[in-house]
Amino acid sequence: MKSTVFSVACASVLLFGTANALAGEQYSEPSGTQVGVLIEVAASAAQERQLARYGYTSLAKAERSITIDGQTRHINVVRMETIAIRVGEKTVTWTFDTLGTASFPLSKIIPGTDQVTVYVDENPMYRGGR
Repeated sequence: MKSTVFSVACASVLLFGTANALAGEQYSEPSGTQVGVLIEVAASAAQERQLARYGYTSLAKAERSITIDGQTRHINVVRMETIAIRVGEKTVTWTFDTLGTASFPLSKIIPGTDQVTVYVDENPMYRGGR
């Protein structure tokens, strides 16, 4: 029994000692090349956020649904609202995360909707108040 406990203790020391040594290598100072890659990744992420200035597709449950047809000229949304937009046979669920954007063509997010303008109202939850 004592030899089994001793064997398990030795194996644990070897296992955790090796894991710690490997972890130490993982967190060493980045080289010049690694720093360059990190800067590129950060710049790419910033560019993606700029491209998403109209919001993004969402898997969240839509708060409401809007159908776009040939007669639709505009839609009114609220910033941070998630809406299911139906165009023909296709539906897109979109969250309008549009800080600083008051209106834009719907075609920026859904091709073939050139005639429709999206008007974005500020969400009352984010308005400053007294």
